[in-house]
Amino acid sequence: MSEHVVIDPRFNGPAASGHGGYVAGLLARAVDGPAEVTLRRPPPLGVPLRLARAEDGSVALTDDSGLIGEARHAGAEPVAVPEPPELELAAKCGEASPLRSAARHPFPTCFACGCGREPGDGLRIIPGPVPGTDLVADVWTPAPDLAGADGAVTTEFVWAALDCPSGLAAMLLDGLPSMLLGRMSSWLLAPVPAGEPVVCAGWLSGHEGRKYFGGSALYSADGTLLAHSSALWIAPRT
Repeated sequence: MSEHVVIDPRFNGPAASGHGGYVAGLLARAVDGPAEVTLRRPPPLGVPLRLARAEDGSVALTDDSGLIGEARHAGAEPVAVPEPPELELAAKCGEASPLRSAARHPFPTCFACGCGREPGDGLRIIPGPVPGTDLVADVWTPAPDLAGADGAVTTEFVWAALDCPSGLAAMLLDGLPSMLLGRMSSWLLAPVPAGEPVVCAGWLSGHEGRKYFGGSALYSADGTLLAHSSALWIAPRT
């Protein structure tokens, strides 16, 4: 099975390439159940790409230059997902985030976390450190155009929302200038309703050289876990 997809330039991460979580979510839609997505190079914007599913259930995204990303069924869920901060605290942390300044943000036009995107255009999930914890957090209220007919946010936008918080945790908590997504696994446990506030949290779990490992989660206002992910991020060469 194969189909052509085009990544709308609206859904960028770095200015000239597709948002990693959004593109990973496009691949994940074609995998049965939880998915692990590996990005091999920056996804190009605004051009036809091929999305093909193999007999083993894996999925590949390619163009004429070769492989862009691949997806497969994810393994068991991570054992530990932290308790979320209260909604009001998460909102305050987001409002105080240093990344709300374009001068501090490495990708201010990022679809998911960019401070330079207008409300309703970008997701504007811009987390800040949660005092006394190893978390960063913000509150996100998904716009109606991100939902399907059932009123729930569609897969690719849930993945987009899960993407940036763990990378930004590495930046804010470990002082890194920027990060790029290498691999992401996500478990979508319950619908994320459009129009209702969602706590978005991220954390750093360790690193090996330029490889940083982290996680993120989405919670309802009452603290119910809706979705979570683990991610591998690559720090720039110094």
